[in-house]
Amino acid sequence: MRLGVLDVGSNTVHLLVVDAHPGACPLPAHSHKTELRLAQLLDDDGAIGPDGVDRLIAVVQEALQAAEDKGVEELLPFATSAVREAGNADDVLARVREETGVELGVLSGEEEARLTFLAARRWYGWSAGKLLVIDIGGGSLEIAYGLDEEPDTAVSLPLGAGRLTAGWLPGDPPEPDDVRALRRHVRTEIARTVGDFSRLGAPDHVVATSKTFKQLARLAGAARSAEGLYVQRELKRESLEAWVPRLAAMSAAERAELPGVSEARAGQLLAGALVAEGAMDLFGVERLEICPWALREGVILRRLDHMDQG
Repeated sequence: MRLGVLDVGSNTVHLLVVDAHPGACPLPAHSHKTELRLAQLLDDDGAIGPDGVDRLIAVVQEALQAAEDKGVEELLPFATSAVREAGNADDVLARVREETGVELGVLSGEEEARLTFLAARRWYGWSAGKLLVIDIGGGSLEIAYGLDEEPDTAVSLPLGAGRLTAGWLPGDPPEPDDVRALRRHVRTEIARTVGDFSRLGAPDHVVATSKTFKQLARLAGAARSAEGLYVQRELKRESLEAWVPRLAAMSAAERAELPGVSEARAGQLLAGALVAEGAMDLFGVERLEICPWALREGVILRRLDHMDQG
């Protein structure tokens, strides 16, 4: 069957269309993506303003049309941290439902981490052993660890690249004092969780998902996305540590000129790099591998599992 996943994230609204059936690898058929940056559209009370809600509804309607055009049989719509944490989340969800007919399921941070872990486990298989999976989104950071398809522990922290950029790095390029303050904040937040993971033992394989990690790996010399899903891509901590001060000294426009960095994400790349560096350092990770599958694929896999059981 042809499934569509509609992911209302903190940065983008992304429709991924796949051809899938239980027991088989989902094959991507179409991708429709719109930059919305919901995490940056919150007002002083933490609510998504009227213009933001109107834009969200318009983008969801566009995605619905694209899904219809591509023959999607079932749509799996969900929202993550930007909607989850909005002060008017219930009102936003009600308006989307009333005006588009789409019932957005709101994933908790832990659910995000668990579904992303499932996708990574299926990608790498059982031979990867104990997996540590790190994902940096626009609104939150997810970390999960385990040997099975369900992680032994999973956490979500409010350390998304878009959220941190809006709240901590107002300058372009940012002030050195602001960068140092954000670095301290990131490491303090991550350090609180390290003990929960370290008592479970060292991972056999560390992987990362998300656009932020893909862009950082590309800066460090990884293959371009055009070379395909099956090319191994990795990020070494020493390479990342060398890039952080360079990114901090650049404006968003200068970062957008770098290989693999999109103009839409250039402004928040430094914050994402600080989170990635902090996570790798505090978890003692020298190198990690970039996993092509992430949350959207996890949602699809979970749905296929339920179909198989039914």
